[in-house]
Amino acid sequence: MLLIALAWITVLLLGGGIALDRTLTGLVTRSFDEQLGYMLTAMVASAELGPDGEVFFNRPLGDQRFLEPNSGLYWQISGPGHEDFPSRSLWDRTLKLKDDHFDTGPHIYDSLQFKGEKLRVIERSVILPASKTRWQFSVAASRADLDGQIQRIRAILIWSFVVLGLGLAGMAALQTYYGLGPLRRVRRAIARMRQGGAARVDEPLPLEVQPLVEELNALLEHSVRQAEEARTHAGNLAHALKTPLTVVMNAATAKADDLADTVIREAAVMRRQVDHHLARARAVGRRATGLSRAIAGESAEAVQRAVVRLYPKVRFDMDGNRDALVAIERQDLDEILGNLIENAAKYGGGSVFITLDAVPGDAKFCEIWIEDDGPGVPEEARGQLFARGARLDTGKPGTGLGLAIVRDVAELYGGSTDLDESDDLGGLLARLRLPRSGN
Repeated sequence: MLLIALAWITVLLLGGGIALDRTLTGLVTRSFDEQLGYMLTAMVASAELGPDGEVFFNRPLGDQRFLEPNSGLYWQISGPGHEDFPSRSLWDRTLKLKDDHFDTGPHIYDSLQFKGEKLRVIERSVILPASKTRWQFSVAASRADLDGQIQRIRAILIWSFVVLGLGLAGMAALQTYYGLGPLRRVRRAIARMRQGGAARVDEPLPLEVQPLVEELNALLEHSVRQAEEARTHAGNLAHALKTPLTVVMNAATAKADDLADTVIREAAVMRRQVDHHLARARAVGRRATGLSRAIAGESAEAVQRAVVRLYPKVRFDMDGNRDALVAIERQDLDEILGNLIENAAKYGGGSVFITLDAVPGDAKFCEIWIEDDGPGVPEEARGQLFARGARLDTGKPGTGLGLAIVRDVAELYGGSTDLDESDDLGGLLARLRLPRSGN
């Protein structure tokens, strides 16, 4: 920020200084030229022809410097076939004028014909009354005064703009320092949190950085929740594995006759618990990226193709908005829909209907309905199905963790799931609500 400000200050001051220098230099030079023009006009107005055809002045010119030798102000009248008529200030010198052209108006230029003295010359061609001679009237003045004024103006401009530039640079530095002060306070607050002194930024800060602080606090709270979830999952997994391990240990210690069966049974229990917690851990990790997005139709069609191979006699129908975007990873959506659709095919009566974006008017959530024509589930028993290991039909293979995983993963992404009775098919309706994706 400071380097950009200094660069712009330098560019603007240089541009402004050059423009102002040219303007003031032009004004001083124009004023100097106008004075020479007044003198030239006075010369032309006072000039007459004498009886011998030579030019003379009917009244003396007013500036005393024309009478002082080498005073720096000179005039001269020249004409073809006539001697030059110079001012006394020229002394033994002569202005070298070009008489091969006719200047109808004043012609101003710089000349270096005098050694060590730069001249500013104004000349004009005039034909006097009763004369056919083309007279060249000229006034020359030393540029020393003009150049001195220009140098003084430039010195004032340079020092003024240097002081102005330093002042602006100092103000930019102070503005940058104090403007970024709140960020330094945020950095110190983060350092205190890292050292264990605080859990959030509570220091009052300006409104400009308050949204940053709020987002930072939200991120910290999110990290704390994730850490707490990780500890909870680790504790739950340890607790879930403790009982099967104890059973296996006791059976092995007692050298029980059914040790092999016990190991197989308890290992299956432990495997179900590990699968459940691994699925939940994967969902937590993918959710943390904040960029999850999946197309509901693509996931549902892929799951349906897989389930058809397992249950070829079941009829599957699908309707709704297949392009609906939901804020969930595709792998997690496949796992959720796989559990729900497979349950509908397994426990239904042979017909499964899937509705995508069943409530299109809901701007925040996308609902996916999975209905079957089976016997359904009593209302008082529906809530029990979401418990880990819960199964109502033990005659069919399964682990009893499918709906528990569906509920946990959906809630991790801010969604929900519930069971109801299907109005169209008469069986069970599994209703899945997931947040819509913003892009």
